[in-house]
Amino acid sequence: MKNLLIIAFCFLFIGIVTFQIIKEDPVIDFLNSLNARQRAKAVLDLDDPKKEDWHFFPSTMFVREGISIEELNSEQRDNLHELLQSMLSKSGYETTMEIIELENVLRTLSGDTIMRNPEKYFTTFYGNPISDDIWSMSFEGHHISLNLTVSGEEIIASPRFFGANPARIPSGAREGDRTLDVEEDMGFGLLNSMDKAQLEKTIFRKEPYREIVSQNLPKITPMDPVGISYSELNTAQQKMLIELIDQYISVMPENVAKKRREKVMLEDLNDLHFGWVGANQLGAAHYFRIQGKTFLIEFDNSQNNANHIHTVWRDFDGDFGRDLIHEHLQTSPHHN
Repeated sequence: MKNLLIIAFCFLFIGIVTFQIIKEDPVIDFLNSLNARQRAKAVLDLDDPKKEDWHFFPSTMFVREGISIEELNSEQRDNLHELLQSMLSKSGYETTMEIIELENVLRTLSGDTIMRNPEKYFTTFYGNPISDDIWSMSFEGHHISLNLTVSGEEIIASPRFFGANPARIPSGAREGDRTLDVEEDMGFGLLNSMDKAQLEKTIFRKEPYREIVSQNLPKITPMDPVGISYSELNTAQQKMLIELIDQYISVMPENVAKKRREKVMLEDLNDLHFGWVGANQLGAAHYFRIQGKTFLIEFDNSQNNANHIHTVWRDFDGDFGRDLIHEHLQTSPHHN
């Protein structure tokens, strides 16, 4: 009898621990909260070609896969927010929520309740996080495209796109509030720290762009280096450039961001280039580009009288977890 009680206690203990482990995973919590119909919409195959068909247009202009916020009940929405908080840093999550809230600002300014809808943001899984050892996820809608690939402790987070319209709210209770202002001000700060000779190298084009050059291409390759190289900056400016790159990296949780920072710093920093187009202060069109050996950052504020930002991080080999998936396929005994 005593042995049976011990065995029963052990099973109970294992069950409690297992439940707590599962319960503490926001991804699994979210998926388990979906009904069968919702899960069928939310979970696609890992190699589904739609995974790389991404965009930052409103939902009325670009049809998305996955399940939208408006299809979720209150418990599922809470689970979604916990999921996003687990996949982003505090500042990354707050920026995501700020951008979604701008849909309400646009709705008020334009009166358009169809195109401007803060519930038309879609969550999609490629592969099943509950059963698969590698999977991807996207959270996407107007001015947001977050794409993550997860394999154990490894997380690849690109492409990452954020936008803001209006970048500065022109009127109303929130007049003057800015979104993505940190990246913008840091770019201006680096530019305006330069002397004349440095500016001549940094400003590589007179005519402003109307959009990020990489657009929404599924795969990009390194562009011809433009602007000023890391080695041509002074020590303070080099620090400013690294801090600007780090601002983009810091969207992700600290453990993920730390690994990405280390990867950047291990590269030859002389491959880093910072290029600028347009005005040197707010109020007129401007654009900057940072390109390293493995990544590209673009920031454009030219539309709507320079009050509409598009900015992106791209990895040349790692977008959509391509390098991580390739490594997994090469080393996994199951696939071998």
